[in-house]
Amino acid sequence: MKRLISALNVVVILSLTGCGWLGLRDRSDDYLLAEETAVTVVPEGLDQAVLGQLYPIPTIPLTSVELIEFDVPRPQPASVNTFEQSVKIQSLEGRRWVLINVPPSELWPRVRNVLNRSGVPAALADGSTGVIETVWVKFNSDAENSHRFRFQISPGVQLDSAEISALHNQAPRSEEDQVQWPLSSDSDEREKDMLSLIANDLAGSENYASVSLLAQDIGGEAKVEVVIPEVSDPFILAKLSFDRTWASTIYAADRGGFVSVDQNRSEGLIYVNYTPETTEEPGFWARLFSGDEDILEVNYRILVERVGANVEIHIIGAEGQGLNKAETLRLLKILRSNMS
Repeated sequence: MKRLISALNVVVILSLTGCGWLGLRDRSDDYLLAEETAVTVVPEGLDQAVLGQLYPIPTIPLTSVELIEFDVPRPQPASVNTFEQSVKIQSLEGRRWVLINVPPSELWPRVRNVLNRSGVPAALADGSTGVIETVWVKFNSDAENSHRFRFQISPGVQLDSAEISALHNQAPRSEEDQVQWPLSSDSDEREKDMLSLIANDLAGSENYASVSLLAQDIGGEAKVEVVIPEVSDPFILAKLSFDRTWASTIYAADRGGFVSVDQNRSEGLIYVNYTPETTEEPGFWARLFSGDEDILEVNYRILVERVGANVEIHIIGAEGQGLNKAETLRLLKILRSNMS
């Protein structure tokens, strides 16, 4: 028993003394005791470049620095949309989507939250592409089929807005593995009900500050942008269908103060009158010779045309003539800022 206790004491002593007992000393603080040595002198006839400084310290000139006081600006919020948050369901030619005035990175966690609380968890959620696919779920109203949904979150036409579209898929119960995603929803009513559920929940929720870093790059490039070529006139490039671009252009023109005089959809032309708002009162002679009703004349044409897979929007004069670059840009920016 005494031998066992003595052996344990030796083990404890060895563990406490550590490496020092083995003759190994802790050298981690030795640099604090280092002393500066003399510069090595290279004998004549030998190459001095071999002993050159590996990490030379540059000489920093002494200059006077003037301290300036300034206020650090507050960081901008993730969403800079100046419009009030609004949620609405839009539809065009059988397609529908939910439009909300928040960027996709803010919408992504909100949609995930809505689906989880509704008992429709996600089987796939790819924040880089904005795609959410749900698991197969069973509804009490349908005892024969299982249902699933695919949601696509993408940037909206407006700055700091997002869109949600839904695709519904159904399959007989126990045959879900044999079914592929369709090109269009199997049930238009199921799609509509799901989008209404999401829209109502988003509209009823309070201001949501959460942002998903994984969904920062949803959608990639903007759907609508003003392009300024070097050798030709500026125009708006829309990566949308012609039907949606046409409807969006008419909507934007009306909101931007353009008055539509005539339209020719087959030629993609919208004849408009645009007069910048002014606060100046008309003079005496202007009031004297003006009639009771103003005659609205066309002073601009808006041309909407397909170019490959995209659509371009141009603004030209009433007779089809080109405008100066500054005027064209000013009018295009008015349209762009009101497109939806």
